[in-house]
Amino acid sequence: MKKILITGCAGFIGFHLSKKLSKDYSILGIDSFEKNKFSKISQDRVKELKKIKNFKFKKISISNYKILKKIYEKNNFFAVINLAATAGVRASFNNPDLYFKNNILGFYNIYTLSIKQNVELFMFGSSSSVYGNNKDLKTDNPISFYAATKKCNEIISHSFLQSSSTKIVGLRFFTVYGPWGRPDMAVYKFSRNINLNKTIEVYNHGHHSRDFSYIDDIVQSIFLIIEKIKKLKNYQLFDIGKGKTNSLKNLLSLIEKNFNKKFKIKKTSLQKGDVMTTKADIKKLKNLTNFVPKTTLKSGIENFVKWYKTYYK
Repeated sequence: MKKILITGCAGFIGFHLSKKLSKDYSILGIDSFEKNKFSKISQDRVKELKKIKNFKFKKISISNYKILKKIYEKNNFFAVINLAATAGVRASFNNPDLYFKNNILGFYNIYTLSIKQNVELFMFGSSSSVYGNNKDLKTDNPISFYAATKKCNEIISHSFLQSSSTKIVGLRFFTVYGPWGRPDMAVYKFSRNINLNKTIEVYNHGHHSRDFSYIDDIVQSIFLIIEKIKKLKNYQLFDIGKGKTNSLKNLLSLIEKNFNKKFKIKKTSLQKGDVMTTKADIKKLKNLTNFVPKTTLKSGIENFVKWYKTYYK
């Protein structure tokens, strides 16, 4: 079986992608298990992954070049998918050093090692945050340091094109949610608070809208891009989302319905770094893969709440 390295396999998308790809590829997953208040779910994800025949795990930080280099020397990777990163817009204002270490230095390490080994395909997680509030969808003016690190990844990876045969794909993710999700994301936080009868803060008085993208659609999109490697250009960026928006108020209503409770709401002003609305342009994805995400927010939230109630019993 062809071998794929997935960094950040203990993360939300990395976990689901490792499960998906292990059906057709031999997967080496790495993660640093960076200590934070959500470490338990990361560890539980890896426990699930270790049950899979074609999956192996190593605890490694991509900021450690020497250890990473040894991994590359012992393996011949067909593809490398870099999903290891420190996520979150608001937190990047408070701890930019951590974001620089993981999202820029770490990215540089994993990317240059992949180029030196001439892997056929290098994919990396970018973000819809690179668009900011630009209506013309330009990405030259990030409004958070997190967005700036993702834009840096796109620029760095493009700069090596002339000296490499590796095909490079950037994945601009749009508000991914679903079972085993990130506890700091809206769907998870709102569900936790309504379940515990705690008040939620609704930023911008609830006037946000997002392209809420269900995890199964996301990993299917990535899988199909890999399968179409021969049709890929040397460098491509894809919006990875549903291609439709839902209002924050709609999301809250669906969560209330599934918990059969009403939220206690505290409305607050727009937060620093927040984007008003997001919507993926999935034309390039559809043209390449003929795939259009079909999971509605209604069914996606139903699936998430079922998992949530089971996970927390």
